[in-house]
Amino acid sequence: MGASRGDGRELLAAAGVLFPDEQGRVLVVRLPYDRKHPVAIPGGGWEPQDRSPRETAVREVEEELGFTPRLGPLACIDWTLDDFRPPIAAYLYWAQPLTAEQAAAFRPDAAEVGGWAWLTPEQAGHALPPRLSRRVTACLRAPRSAGPLELEDSRPVGHTLDHLPAVEPPPAYTGPAGVPALGGGPGGQGPGHSPGPASEPPMDRDTYIATRPRIRAKARALFTDGAGRVLLVRLRPWDGPRGRVPYWTLPGGGIEADRELPRAAVRREIREELGWEVEPGRLLALDWQPGAAADPEAGPATGRDTAVLVSVFDGGTVTERMLGSIALQEEELVEYRLCDPAEARTLLTGPSWARTAAALAARERAGGPVELVRGLAVG
Repeated sequence: MGASRGDGRELLAAAGVLFPDEQGRVLVVRLPYDRKHPVAIPGGGWEPQDRSPRETAVREVEEELGFTPRLGPLACIDWTLDDFRPPIAAYLYWAQPLTAEQAAAFRPDAAEVGGWAWLTPEQAGHALPPRLSRRVTACLRAPRSAGPLELEDSRPVGHTLDHLPAVEPPPAYTGPAGVPALGGGPGGQGPGHSPGPASEPPMDRDTYIATRPRIRAKARALFTDGAGRVLLVRLRPWDGPRGRVPYWTLPGGGIEADRELPRAAVRREIREELGWEVEPGRLLALDWQPGAAADPEAGPATGRDTAVLVSVFDGGTVTERMLGSIALQEEELVEYRLCDPAEARTLLTGPSWARTAAALAARERAGGPVELVRGLAVG
């Protein structure tokens, strides 16, 4: 992928916001600098000073529309691979419904927002570019109780398949054609001004992509036995950020983001580390670990010079036969152990234990993954 950089483990991150109104319509904006796909939803790219994707979403709306949104729950996580840009992990949040009075108070940055409009779900499906259309349409069609949805390339995977079909004909893409004036006039689209001509982008696309900050990502699996003990593995000591001390973790590892999605990554990691062929179950937790620019406790010495997103999947219940077939990856692992929760808490770091405990709790309820920051629930 020509747009990628680094060792193939880096990816972009972004956050958007779904603003419904009292009539069930959704807010879209016009990007004055994007001539190919000018219709979007409010939001944008993660910056290193953002402590979480929620902070990204709030900051972007403040910059674009001039007000501070009240975010609701995470609507979906969507991982995408593209031959023409780096991979992206996109968070999409619900916001509290906006009234006409609140919308009238918008103070948009003209360089970023050339106009806005309220569209029905059907209209939005046609106006938004295809991948974003699939993402937004999935969130609008699935019951809220199913969230957060898990999507890959904006298509349902995991538990989302219980609520939406795997493949659905996409709406015909029309872009802004036929959309109510994106900038003003009747219908509450704006303060009464007409959208101006498209402006020149601040930099060309390749330069923009090359300058965007990257995160890294990991995929891990939560295995337990019939007694509820958690399977942990101990990494081989190395001269790393924690020194040569024992380091325990859930099985799994880094996502090769330029060539695989999280489910494929956790399958590969379990095969390499334990010798098992396992199909991961539900996505239980999404844990955002801020990097050095957003967290004074992070930095190169902790392995978090940039943000790290950890996905925890349900590995299921291990059997005696499975345990007897473990073939540890000797280059990386020293041993494995089944631990009751109290022992696991002593072996894992604080954030790692908090993440594991949250994943265990998520197993006991329906719906999508719990959203975490350093192991603690948010939203």
